[in-house]
Amino acid sequence: MGPVLLVLGSCTSLQVGAALAVQLFALGGSTGTTFLRLALAALVLLVVVRPRLRGWTGVQWRAAAALGVSLGAMNGFFYAALSRIDLGTAVTIEFLGPLALSAVLSRRARDLLWVALALGGVVLLGVAGEHHGGSLDPLGVGFALLAGACWAAYILTSARVGRLVPGHGGLVVATAVGALALLPLGAAGALRAVQAPHGAWLALGTAVLASVIPYSLELAALRRLPQRTFGVLLSLEPVIASLAGWALLGQSMTPLGGAGVVLVVLASAGATAAAARSRDAGSAREPERVNLTTPAG
Repeated sequence: MGPVLLVLGSCTSLQVGAALAVQLFALGGSTGTTFLRLALAALVLLVVVRPRLRGWTGVQWRAAAALGVSLGAMNGFFYAALSRIDLGTAVTIEFLGPLALSAVLSRRARDLLWVALALGGVVLLGVAGEHHGGSLDPLGVGFALLAGACWAAYILTSARVGRLVPGHGGLVVATAVGALALLPLGAAGALRAVQAPHGAWLALGTAVLASVIPYSLELAALRRLPQRTFGVLLSLEPVIASLAGWALLGQSMTPLGGAGVVLVVLASAGATAAAARSRDAGSAREPERVNLTTPAG
């Protein structure tokens, strides 16, 4: 499979997993579903990766724990948003987080234009409303914005873990920490979900499709694609999320809402390409900047 197909497959798997998660909300709630996804993903990754944790320093453990907290919060707020607004809308709004972080870290005024373009797209989504003709749920929008902020924190903490922890042990520990952080709030809902008919299979499918498969495909793609191309392809995620919501959840989108999604995709692709050009131009003078194209788990 070519690297472009690997990235597109990763995005598709992630959004199909999110659509499956929506089916679990009626059984275990959004928090219970988030806990199940992270807990099962941690178990699968533990078996596959088998990290060697002996000899880790306190700095490494703290970095992995910070990544785990941001990962748990990002997924928790995102699933809370999905319980109130459509999948494509939630993913589109969430993209404001990494875009804003990219503009802040670049310290270039023109990069704020990409954020402004994305904000315009979100405004169009708000004007268009949801597929059933109603206005966007304000609490759902708030949860999506918080998920975007946690996505920005996830990018920074994952970069730190990547520098401090070799291999994929940091990811395994972080996923387990994220699950433990959600345990007090999600345990009761998770128990109800797995006791329901087909609930355990839905939960396992969500964990595999939304965590294990995307991580694996992205890792393979990053070994064969330039970061610029990888980031631009990831910018298609709101479109893929909208298609998954339409095909799997019956969530349609108005032409005005579709225009909003396109604006956010253009802003994300433009910001990614601009950051890559800046990094290429300055690579001889300074260390490589944080990769801002890291996807939400």
